[in-house]
Amino acid sequence: MEHNHGTCLCGGVEYAIHGPFEGFFLCHCSRCRKGSGSAHGANLFSSNGRLHWKAGADRVVNFRVAGTRHARAFCSDCGAALPRLEGGGVVVPAGSLDSTPSITPQAHIFVGDRAAWDQDLDALPRFESRPDPGNR
Repeated sequence: MEHNHGTCLCGGVEYAIHGPFEGFFLCHCSRCRKGSGSAHGANLFSSNGRLHWKAGADRVVNFRVAGTRHARAFCSDCGAALPRLEGGGVVVPAGSLDSTPSITPQAHIFVGDRAAWDQDLDALPRFESRPDPGNR
């Protein structure tokens, strides 16, 4: 059985996921962009996965946008995205994992809603660390 684990940014919340991931999607909808603060959300889905909070369960906050299916969980101390239960399965923000899942992203979804600046990003220069502002 596949086993993955992760933490929040401050390390106060630790979790384990038992079970396989069936989906890994990069979602460009406006809600995922707002929730991630980035070009897209990156989430793994496990319909049979079991979520176990190893530490900090009392720090996990669940939020749902009223009148929608959009939800997210996060650490009350550092704000980092965390797994949540959904429809009998588990949704895991990929960036919260400390382990490497058995699957890689399968698709970009809701691309019609992507940010206007989210185009041709592969053509940008790449740096191993933060560049000097004069090096852009």
